[in-house]
Amino acid sequence: MTLDDWLRSARTRIEGRDAQVLAAHALGCDRAGLIARGREQLAEPAVVALDALLERRAAGEPVAYLVGRREFFGLDLAVAPGVLIPRPDTELLVELALARIRDLDAPRVLDAGTGSGAIALAIKANCPQAQVTALDRSDVALQIARGNAQRLGLEIAFIASNWLEGMTGHEFDCIVSNPPYIRVGDEHLAQGDLRFEPEAALIGGADGLDDLRRLCGSAPERIAPGGWLLCEHGHDQAPAVRALMRCTGLTDVSSWRDLAGIERVTGGAMAR
Repeated sequence: MTLDDWLRSARTRIEGRDAQVLAAHALGCDRAGLIARGREQLAEPAVVALDALLERRAAGEPVAYLVGRREFFGLDLAVAPGVLIPRPDTELLVELALARIRDLDAPRVLDAGTGSGAIALAIKANCPQAQVTALDRSDVALQIARGNAQRLGLEIAFIASNWLEGMTGHEFDCIVSNPPYIRVGDEHLAQGDLRFEPEAALIGGADGLDDLRRLCGSAPERIAPGGWLLCEHGHDQAPAVRALMRCTGLTDVSSWRDLAGIERVTGGAMAR
């Protein structure tokens, strides 16, 4: 069997792009290498490895977990089942944070619930003068995030904390978070990649707002005058999150839409 033969067969069961990504991973080459090796006869161990990946993907396992990485904001990040898979929608959160800290000499930034470290690392990579702290209550997530920071050569302070409990006495110019915000029993939890991602990083209580309430309630006392809280949330939660932020005294509360036109991020500022 040639590589082209395997790819044609795989496309009858999974998307063609997924088949290429899995083949490139298994064979240790890029997509250009796949083209160059298309008529190459595959050794038996390679076929076994490719077929194993195909079966797992056909069963729904996320490609990012199968290959152990995902690109986010131009960064190549390691991911594993212990953390959420970074998604393009979340890049809006990074863009909004960068716009608010870029002109500061040494902005203090906190990423609450960092997971793979995607948000914190993207901010640090694009604003080198930022002093970035990332927290998570999951030891597995912190291990993955630290590994990403080390491999990318980006200096981040990582802290084990249940939300902002460990941040007493600290003050930040921007707090960012992509917290759990899916409702218990939501039908999407039984679909696609969500079936394989950690529930603790997905589910935010009966209405999906439990962790957003905690953040909005505790963040203001840890935000410097003129600083910001920016949170990602569900497609229909923007009005509720705006209300939460206004109730805690934040000003200039607004929501921003992602590329699909959905209000995806809400933020508010601490009065100067």
